[in-house]
Amino acid sequence: MAKQFDAFEDHHIAFIEKQHMFFVGSAAPEGRVNVSPKGMDSLRILGPNRLLWLNLTGSGNETAGHLLQANRMTVMWCSFTTQPMIMRAYGTARTVHVDDAGFAELAAHFPGFIGTRQIFDMSVEMVQTSCGFGVPFFDHVGERDTLQIWAEKRGPEGVRAYWEKNRETLDGAPTGIPVPE
Repeated sequence: MAKQFDAFEDHHIAFIEKQHMFFVGSAAPEGRVNVSPKGMDSLRILGPNRLLWLNLTGSGNETAGHLLQANRMTVMWCSFTTQPMIMRAYGTARTVHVDDAGFAELAAHFPGFIGTRQIFDMSVEMVQTSCGFGVPFFDHVGERDTLQIWAEKRGPEGVRAYWEKNRETLDGAPTGIPVPE
């Protein structure tokens, strides 16, 4: 049975820290809904109602575009190990781009990834847990290094140049990404 909470509790945070991946969901008022798996060392819980997610440069930038239109976001974790549970954090978020005021302060919570594109700062309004009994078991083998290698080969300037491809969502909405002129 699902249970709702007004904030992260200590046992929620302990559960999150054991997970190797999480999923982010966002949607604009119109158009496609985006659900994206995330990993690496890219999530921090800063308090009972706040989380940060470091977004690395990739093929899409849907969340940033959606948040410009409707700032709601859902983050989900599910256990693939012996403790069956699904947990979702519902709330609102803001996008902080690398050139924005306050970015350096938020980025200090994370390793210095070359491919860093933005940080999402989420205010958590509700945490919901559910059983997770239908989630299969998987063994974690390790992190992929493909994204890091890709960014390292391009360097900071090459990564920023790639952001040209991240300026619009799949539905053609702007994402607010700064692109060199």
